[in-house]
Amino acid sequence: MKLFGFEITRARKSLSPPQEWRGGWHTVLESQPGAWQQDIKVRQDTVLAFPAVFACQTLIASDISKLRVRLVQQDGDGIWSEVTNPAYSPVLRKPNHYQNRIQFYETWVLSKLQRGNTYVLKRRDGRGVVVGMYVLNPDLVTPLVSDDGSVFYQLQTDDLSGLPDCIVVPAREIIHDRFNCFFHPLVGLSPIYANGITAMQGDAIQKTSTRLFQNGARPGGILTAPGQIDPENAKRLKDYWDANFTGSNAGKVAVLGDGLKYESMSVQAKDAQLIEQLKWTAEVVCSTYHVPPYKIGLGQMPTNNNIQSLNIEYYSQALQVLIEAIELCLDEGLGMVGQTLGTEFDLEGLLRMDSSTQMDVLEKSKGKLTVNEQRKRIGVKPVPGGDTVYLQEQDHSLEWLARRDAQPIEATTPPPPPAAAPPATDTPAESGAKVIDLWAVRRRAKGKLDDRLRRAS
Repeated sequence: MKLFGFEITRARKSLSPPQEWRGGWHTVLESQPGAWQQDIKVRQDTVLAFPAVFACQTLIASDISKLRVRLVQQDGDGIWSEVTNPAYSPVLRKPNHYQNRIQFYETWVLSKLQRGNTYVLKRRDGRGVVVGMYVLNPDLVTPLVSDDGSVFYQLQTDDLSGLPDCIVVPAREIIHDRFNCFFHPLVGLSPIYANGITAMQGDAIQKTSTRLFQNGARPGGILTAPGQIDPENAKRLKDYWDANFTGSNAGKVAVLGDGLKYESMSVQAKDAQLIEQLKWTAEVVCSTYHVPPYKIGLGQMPTNNNIQSLNIEYYSQALQVLIEAIELCLDEGLGMVGQTLGTEFDLEGLLRMDSSTQMDVLEKSKGKLTVNEQRKRIGVKPVPGGDTVYLQEQDHSLEWLARRDAQPIEATTPPPPPAAAPPATDTPAESGAKVIDLWAVRRRAKGKLDDRLRRAS
């Protein structure tokens, strides 16, 4: 059977999925052995709703997706320059019929951050050229390994991607981007595996804080009486209290008699230090995504006013491995391995400098960049004569200086004794003529040295 321009096959008994027992597939993960039986669960939807998790994932995904993917080619000097190619450029500009490039790479990165795996199905034309790429729902994909070690992928029905039935495709038709493969090379783990419990804790703190203020900042407690209360009366009082002063009725005024007294059992909000606990949970989440906390509004921004330095730190910690993984997956998935072609994210928009630093860097790039290349960096059009690299006249090549230093030092006759001081009757014009003669002697000496160097070369 043919679909998407390649042969597919039905699932066979000789294909087996990786082991699932360490949590590579499911949305419910155990924080400790037996936690599931104790009703301690990490729910995917709850974790994603925690502000720090949401902020880190959307920040990383949006910063990567806004970068333009360039098709580059390496020339004989090892320099990569942007080019266009009819076999690759169209699919890089428009990956599929329902997503533009920003939406496509945002989905790619979010799938990897949330599930540890991104599965991209390739669509080919009659020539075998990839003309479409579709990010699949990780819940609908299962890696399979055959008896001989070959890798296949079982794909469930996905109408949006054009999969009408459950099929099995070879690994060459799937781009599988994964990271944190702790337990199996084909099964990645999301950072949620590490921060899920912390996010659930933060969510519980927020819910507790919400109930606290809904109850008028009066947490629950106990009713006490001066004398003994039989079980029936205790149950009656408890049911009466629960029905009239808890839930939506919390915060109402209770009138007590017969010596009954209400005593609070829970700590007050200020004693629980909710703000500090919430900040700690958010910082732990940031550490699992390697995002500096100030990027999502936690704590103070560093006093260093060099924007580029801060962006480089964020890029190297949180983004670089994700970006380079996508570039390599695209190169392999589109069949560019072994060629001089490749894909590359344009980092100019991410590592942009402030205007003062940018102009200082361009000024120091003289002798390395042409004027038009410098003007392109700041978004202005080229000018005539701006395609030449300029250096100052006194600069010499290292080769020229080495030849000059290799010349032997010639013996010279001792200089004549200094002339007597000119008489007081000398005019300023005559003194100037003598100075000019000295400069002429220096020029002649330099000319002889240059002639020797030219003959030696």
